[in-house]
Order: sequence, then C-alpha cells, then structure tokens
Amino acid sequence: MRAVQLEKYNKNLEVHVNNIDVPEIKSSEVLVKVSYAAINPLEKLIISGDVKLIQDYKMPVTLGNELTGIITEIGSKVTDYYVGDKIYTRLPIDKIGAFADYIAIDTNAIAKLPVNLNLKTGAAVPLTGLTAYQAITEELQAEFGKTLFIPGGSGSFGQMAVPIAKSLGLKVIVSGSPRVKDQFIAKGVDQYIDYKSENYWEMLSNIDYVIDTLGPKEFDKELSVMKPGGTIVSLINAPNKHFAEKRGFSAFKKMLFGVAGKKFDKKAKQKSIDYRFIFVRSDGEQLKDLGEIIERDNIIPDVDDQVFTIREINKALDYTFNHHTNGKVLIKVDETQGIF
Repeated sequence: MRAVQLEKYNKNLEVHVNNIDVPEIKSSEVLVKVSYAAINPLEKLIISGDVKLIQDYKMPVTLGNELTGIITEIGSKVTDYYVGDKIYTRLPIDKIGAFADYIAIDTNAIAKLPVNLNLKTGAAVPLTGLTAYQAITEELQAEFGKTLFIPGGSGSFGQMAVPIAKSLGLKVIVSGSPRVKDQFIAKGVDQYIDYKSENYWEMLSNIDYVIDTLGPKEFDKELSVMKPGGTIVSLINAPNKHFAEKRGFSAFKKMLFGVAGKKFDKKAKQKSIDYRFIFVRSDGEQLKDLGEIIERDNIIPDVDDQVFTIREINKALDYTFNHHTNGKVLIKVDETQGIF
C-alpha cells in the first residue's frame, strides 16, 4: 500500500511516498481503509522535529493525525464495530499514520462518523474538535455562562471551537479576519472583533477564559483582558511543568518543560491567572460525545476546495503552510469512491 513517510526530521518538509505492507490488526483493533485525511499544523511540527520532546518517532514513520475511513476487518475482541462502518478518528500520537491506504487502529481511538457529516467533511473534525473539547472541558474546566475569548480564532480551530463552546453554555468572543465575520456570527459568536480595524486589548476586560492560538508575542495582551482567577490555555506557546506532570513524563522532562514554560507561568501568576498548555490526545469516548454535539447542532466544518491525492503530498504541504486556505486541506486517499 501507499504511505507518506518521514525518513528524518527536517525543516524543508521533505517526505516520501513509499510502498509498505498493509498492517495486521491486533484483537482490539480494526483495519480501516482510509477515505480522507486532513493536514494540520501538527504535521509541520512533527516533520521539523519540534515535538520530539513530547513524542520522538522511530524512522521511517507514516504521517497523518486524523482521518475518516471504512472498516474492512475487525479484531477478535471487537464487539462495537462491524465491517462497513464509517469512522473518524484523531490517531494516538504514538501511532499516527493517516496518510496511507490502510491503518490498524485500536477501537478506543475511534467513533462512528456523525450522521450529518460525510467522509469528506468528517475528516476535518477530530483533531480540532477534540482540541477544543479538551481545552474547554479539561484545561479551562469552563463553567456555564462565563466568557471565553479566542484571539485569532477565525481559522479551522475556531470553526469547531465556537459551536462547541456555545453548546456548553459559554459566551464566546472571537477576533479574526473580517472576511469570515458573517460566518462566525452565524455560528453563534456573541462578539466578533475585526483584527484589521479593532484592537481587542482596548475593547475587552474581565474575560474568564482565553484560548491562545497566536503565540508568545500576543501573550501579554491576552493576559491584559483577563480577570484575576481566570485561565488561559495555549495551543502553541511552550508547554510547562503542569503539562509534563499531567502526561506522566519523566523527572527530566518535567524539569525541561518547567524551564520552557517558566516565563508564561510567571507572567500569568503575577495577574493571578492560571496558564495551561494543551497537546490534544486521542480519545474515542470524547469523539462520541463530540459527535452528539455535532449532530444536535448540525456542525459542519469548512474544508478547502483544493483536495489533493497521496501522490500530491508535497504540493499539499506547500499549499497548506504557504498559501491562503479556506478551511482544512484534505488528502483524498481512496480515489475510487465518492465523498459519502
């Protein structure tokens, strides 16, 4: 079968399409014929080696973190899934491989595709959806009726985070591109700030929760709009000691991450704010919960019109990271079937 593989960490996003064996499944796994896989910023971080401290891969490694597909074989202990079921998943970080014709996945990492999504739109959900769900429910432990602000939230993350946050009873404010303002108003945001003509740090105050998508240069401004006792969770700043402890890392890694996140912890603590870092994990049960929200509120993520094949992976990576996109960029792995 075809598989997009990384043979060594590099900054040039150099990957290869290799022919490898179809994987054999274990008793608790299913074999999935991949339909679509999505490209995420995480792909760039993995290829460049920027997440080695969190997960260092044995080379070559098949790339790809989220997918939709159809089950073609089930393990002897699998009882909840059947051949022909359509599934979606954010793969375990230590067993990625969505950019391939087939993949073996443990059933604790998958869920059935929500009925309002097809194999194409469903591929854009798992990673960003779980990131938003885990950030809001676990890291922020957000309470009903409080206010969440997502600076730079008009991309694919915000498209999933906003309806999830609204479904959990939060007031949601987003800053982002004026181009998609109406789209986010339709998703239910309570306030949309045009970053080209408005400065959110001059407009907001007493915010309970912030999800940071912009990074270190924005951190002080984000803290400035928060109330004491609030929580900020970052998708891209440095991980800290709390993150290492939560993931059960070694004492050495706890020390390293403690040093890496020290300046963010310190700045937040000075304002009586709690700083968290999130690296989304695979969780099939949460995908099922997320699926109920997606079906109930008819959440359909945006996918870019430009869809690539496995053989076009280099073009796809360049397009994703160096051009303006309109939603998740997808790889159509199974080129023989339609989107449904």
